[in-house]
Amino acid sequence: VQLQAFGGGLVQAGGSLRLSCAASMDTFDSEDMGWFRQAPGKEREFVAAILWNDDRIYSEEDSLKGRFTISRNNARYTVYLQMNSLKTEDTAIYYCAVFKGGRYTSPSAYRNWGQGTLVTVSS
Repeated sequence: VQLQAFGGGLVQAGGSLRLSCAASMDTFDSEDMGWFRQAPGKEREFVAAILWNDDRIYSEEDSLKGRFTISRNNARYTVYLQMNSLKTEDTAIYYCAVFKGGRYTSPSAYRNWGQGTLVTVSS
């Protein structure tokens, strides 16, 4: 199983980006998937998860609420993270991973982490 995240880059504050996570696994349509991010010097932080049945779980952090949307396209084995109204504090490496069990907001509940994609938001 391999996950490849891409779509990051440099964007001005207030702008948007859409991240993609391409998965190479036959069971993709039955897997729950998650997005996390990690800023320099900080712990990995839960952003959003999408379940096999398209249910979605979002971070309860006030700074994230209402700006990010997770979605999936099973035919393309891809999970997306649409990020709007970006802020400088959104600067981080964004990772996708496969849920293996436990608490959806915990990094330890995931496996097969991709290499991450860097998002830099300038002021």
